[in-house]
Order: sequence, then C-alpha cells, then structure tokens
Amino acid sequence: MIDSYDAEQIVAQLRKKNLTVATAESLTAGMLSSTIADVAGASAVLHGGVVAYNNTIKHRLLGVSADTLAARGAVDAETAKQMARGARDRLDTDLGIATTGVAGPEPSEGKSVGIVFIALATPDGTYAKLLRFAGNREKIRRSTVAASLKLMAEWFEQRG
Repeated sequence: MIDSYDAEQIVAQLRKKNLTVATAESLTAGMLSSTIADVAGASAVLHGGVVAYNNTIKHRLLGVSADTLAARGAVDAETAKQMARGARDRLDTDLGIATTGVAGPEPSEGKSVGIVFIALATPDGTYAKLLRFAGNREKIRRSTVAASLKLMAEWFEQRG
C-alpha cells in the first residue's frame, strides 16, 4: 500500500475545502492518480489525470513548452511546473500535481537515477520540489507518490 492513509487525508481535505485535483504523471505513470482513486469518495475531487511518459504528450496534452523540453528536458523543475499547470488548466481543477524524474535502471537525459521533480499548481501559484531517492524503480516511483501526497498536505497546512 502506498500511504493510503495520506491519500485519505488528501481526499478528506479536498472534500472539506470543496477543491478538485488533476494529475500529470511521467515517472509515476498513473500511480499517483490511482492512489488517490483508491480512497472512497475520491470521485468527488479527482477529475482525472494525464500519463505523459513521452515528451510529445507533455507538449500536446499538457502544454509544456517545446522550448522548455528542448532546453531543459523532461526531468526539470520548470517542466514539472508546466505539467502541473497544464493538468490544472486542461482538466479544470483547483490543483494540479505533476511528477517527472528518473526511476532507472539507467540515467536519462544526463540525469542520475533517483532524481525527481514534483510540482503543485494552485490558485496561489506553482511550486516545484527537487527530490533524490535511492532504490529500484518501484521504490523510487512509490517514494515519488508519497512525496506528492506530502506536498499537497503541506500546502493545506500552510493555508490553514
């Protein structure tokens, strides 16, 4: 189980504050939206998600700038921020959460295995976080989901 308790808290907070969320997932390939959807009542707050494993999909479906992808690549804070904003805008939600990174087993785009960026787009702005995880693909992906849920929880805590 990936932090189902945390996902339950996120769904409860979203419901309490009458907010909605959408995901934009590269590294986690739907694992984050699935974790949220595992919670009873998630359909009231989760509009959907985009699995954008490919840069063309990041650009076409999420609106990530082709210039950003060419200059910075998929594994980058700005890319993650644009993915989160794209999910929020295109799925018409209050929040957009994005994941991108390198789960391995080999480095990608010159970035080491375990480098991850997550981003949260909110009505107040868009925030990105660089994370570094050790372990195999599964551990890195699961850690990314847990960190994404934590990022949303931190945003709720800051808002009071």
